[in-house]
Amino acid sequence: MENLKPLTDFFSIIEKDYRISSTHTAIYTALLCFRAVKGFSNPIEIFRVELSPFAKISSKYTYHKCLQELHEYGYLRYEPSFKKTRGSRIYFFDFEIRKIIQ
Repeated sequence: MENLKPLTDFFSIIEKDYRISSTHTAIYTALLCFRAVKGFSNPIEIFRVELSPFAKISSKYTYHKCLQELHEYGYLRYEPSFKKTRGSRIYFFDFEIRKIIQ
């Protein structure tokens, strides 16, 4: 159950956030799965072509827009790479701190 904690924390935080759509949720869930595969490292490097099919997102615009919004809303830190040989970096936050603040 400890492996599900980041996902359950995310869902408890977004419950009252009207800005978060199902697309944001799909991307975040896919990112957590990739993070688990990569040994729960923080940050992870990811390419859009890896993540988009898993999150069921076909549009480049939607993918980048949602990641940027998750970054702006404080759910993760997104550092786009703009290089074909290096993936974008995604940093995950601990939501326990946000629960205490709210």
